[in-house]
Amino acid sequence: MNNWTKRWDDRYSNEAFAYGTAPNNYLKEQIEKLNPGSILFPAEGEGRNAIFTAKLGWNVSAFDISEEGKNKALKLAEANNVSIDYQVGELETMDFHPAQFDAIALIYAHFPAEIKSEIHKQLDQLLRKDGIIIFEAFSKRHLEYLAINEKVGGPKDIESLFSIEEIKADFPNYEIIQLEEKEIELKEGLFHNGTGSVIRFVGRKK
Repeated sequence: MNNWTKRWDDRYSNEAFAYGTAPNNYLKEQIEKLNPGSILFPAEGEGRNAIFTAKLGWNVSAFDISEEGKNKALKLAEANNVSIDYQVGELETMDFHPAQFDAIALIYAHFPAEIKSEIHKQLDQLLRKDGIIIFEAFSKRHLEYLAINEKVGGPKDIESLFSIEEIKADFPNYEIIQLEEKEIELKEGLFHNGTGSVIRFVGRKK
């Protein structure tokens, strides 16, 4: 097991949900505007967003590198009387196929800096034409907020954080419905608490 996997297994092995069981506010706001279809949640952790979306009638797939995250997600799904397809491993080992999904939700999907753009490009292949990406993650400016309050969470290296320019570069073939850097208040479980800076993006694939 590598250090990256161990880090997330350790975080998700506690009984308490690391980021709570309620969905992310931005995901909730955006997903409720769409008609249900098939959706993918990369780096889905303990499943709060996937389970909420499944309850709206979506056909939900998710993946993460953490077996502990999957275990908690499946328990949460069972408690909510929904089922999701949750796989464990790296994206390239998954059995997804091109244009499989109507939507992809990247909610704090902070992949290692050296592969994050490549993963975005691989995910783009899995989305059908006119499909929607919903994205919220910490911006490069977030380091200033992290220095004031560690409880807000997020990566501590600037390369793992996002900029508007990066999102435009990673998803060039999208109609931008919304793309902004924003200061928000987070209150999500144990590890996202306080004021932070995020990039929010909703795009439709051309």
